[in-house]
Amino acid sequence: MTNETWGQIREGLINRVGKNNYVTWIEPLKLSHMKNGVARFEVPTTFFGDWVQRNFADHIRSHLMTAGATIDRIEFAVGALTAGPRPAPRPEAAKATRVRAASEDELPGAPLDARFTFDSFVVGKPNELAHAAARRVAEGDTVTFNPLFLYGGVGLGKTHLMHAIAHELQARRPDLRVLYLSAEQFMYRFIQALRDKQVMDFKSLFRSVDVLMVDDVQFIAGKDSTQEEFFHTFNALVDQNKQIVISADRAPGEIKDLEERIRSRLQCGLVVDLHPTDYELRLGILQQKADFYREQYRGLVIADGVLEFLAHRITTNVRVLEGALTRLFAFASLVGREITLDLAQDCLADILRASDRKLTIEEIQRKVAEHYNVRLSDMIGPKRMRTIARPRQVAMYLAKQLTSRSLPEIGRRFGGRDHTTIMHGVRKIEELMAIDSQLADDLQLLKRLLQG
Repeated sequence: MTNETWGQIREGLINRVGKNNYVTWIEPLKLSHMKNGVARFEVPTTFFGDWVQRNFADHIRSHLMTAGATIDRIEFAVGALTAGPRPAPRPEAAKATRVRAASEDELPGAPLDARFTFDSFVVGKPNELAHAAARRVAEGDTVTFNPLFLYGGVGLGKTHLMHAIAHELQARRPDLRVLYLSAEQFMYRFIQALRDKQVMDFKSLFRSVDVLMVDDVQFIAGKDSTQEEFFHTFNALVDQNKQIVISADRAPGEIKDLEERIRSRLQCGLVVDLHPTDYELRLGILQQKADFYREQYRGLVIADGVLEFLAHRITTNVRVLEGALTRLFAFASLVGREITLDLAQDCLADILRASDRKLTIEEIQRKVAEHYNVRLSDMIGPKRMRTIARPRQVAMYLAKQLTSRSLPEIGRRFGGRDHTTIMHGVRKIEELMAIDSQLADDLQLLKRLLQG
């Protein structure tokens, strides 16, 4: 295979990895040779090769095999990317070259998903504040709140918004150095720098960015050395008025084993909760997804009421919802049938059964918080004001009545409270029900909503 052929294959990777990742990580690769099932590429640095190996080697191998090559393994070796010999650098110059490459050319970020843009993000009441805040940050102008902290459960759109911010910033302000990565990757890079005695290189790289975006920050909780470096990186960027965007699966105050000073820094900006999806938002997501699939599966017909049925039955998270629709369209296209309610029930029987699982304590907490218009984090947290304590007791009562969980387990789900606290809350609601008709009505309504 010639370098010209590789160039054509390489360009085919744009749609798979996105334009930004292509320009940064794929385009610089030079095919050295292919023999004995091994494809070797020249890369500018060892760091560069390691990153491509971890994140893009499978994509490259897949495209090579599609083009007819028999490839078992991809290798990367440091080599000159321009013609002609290059003199070896002096030992003292080698380190300077490495620092310069890391700080000017190489941002060790995670690949961005081209699908996750603001245009493809469906906005509804549960996520409108998070969407508006992300839009403001993506304008790339004055830093209005720092950091922006997005939190919520699985499949509610945190990562989508993070990718959308990065895409928008790259389009609006290509001069900005935007670095998006997971907290796990941040920790890995730091450990690698410690091992290779390149901590100053690491510091120089991460403190030279204009926008730092860290996903799933709860991962660094309990990891002392990583927390220490994250704290100093955070402070250095804030002092330079650089934007920081963080996401996690819970609020800063609820992340166990997170250092208090880091928790305090994370709470000093704008903390936004992505609430669980409601029926209207789920239906909007399905309608958008269905429009997309109609372009791919031309001629397929979806009967009235199918999307509404799915939005009502599948309430776990957006990923499950989208996966169900993907399977439904694929199945209907293979068998050549109209997508009817009966077909949906047959094709998605396992997903629908899983969605009919027993009520969870988390669902009760969310519904009660929504009913009384209080923050879920406050209900689980230590606040004891009446406006929060009463809804908390209602949720405890419903958890005891509607689930088979033990009192200690319910206590753990309510911020690690003792089982005696749960008993007190349950008894208090039982006493108030007899004299407070409004509370009794609230409980009946919540039971219908939760069991409906």
